[in-house]
Amino acid sequence: MYPSLKKMMDFARVQKELQECTKDIEASGIRVTPKADNLSHLLGTIPGPVATPYEGGTFQIDITLPDGYPFEPPKMQFATKVWHPNISSQSGAICLDILKDQWSPALTLKTALLSVQALLSAPQPDDPQDAVVAQQYLRDYQTFAGTARYWTETFAKTSSLGVEEKVQKLVEMGFPEAQVRSSLEAVGWDENLALEKLCSG
Repeated sequence: MYPSLKKMMDFARVQKELQECTKDIEASGIRVTPKADNLSHLLGTIPGPVATPYEGGTFQIDITLPDGYPFEPPKMQFATKVWHPNISSQSGAICLDILKDQWSPALTLKTALLSVQALLSAPQPDDPQDAVVAQQYLRDYQTFAGTARYWTETFAKTSSLGVEEKVQKLVEMGFPEAQVRSSLEAVGWDENLALEKLCSG
């Protein structure tokens, strides 16, 4: 009885958090949507902060909620490639204290994503996730900023916006957004194949 009760409580909490994110999406630009039918796998979207090499980019973050959430931190990693000392340029892993030992159940998915966004504004090269990027940041900031801007242009603008446009187009046809995203992912973001998959159920 108790494990299922705990699961129900988690489910209600996550639902509430998703609603909170939706409320002020216009102001914050932060979006969280389920990647599939269950609420343990989510996709977060954050805008690149103004006056940084990430400005103008839309960054997607893969979020997995452990069974112990909110007493255990969510697992987050960038799905969009990003050039940053505290984010792995290979895997998208994020080095951020609140996603590890500084997590508290009082925090939410939105506050965690705001912290990730703040990390884009204020890198911490002395505690790097990607040593190569951190060295470049410390030794040659201009080259670092140029590379980060190039990666933003290449990976966080065209591809992310293209993805969102495809999602929007299929949602406008009457399919649920979570189903649209999982179908697009399953077929490598090919809009026509995703439509076939959605129509065939």
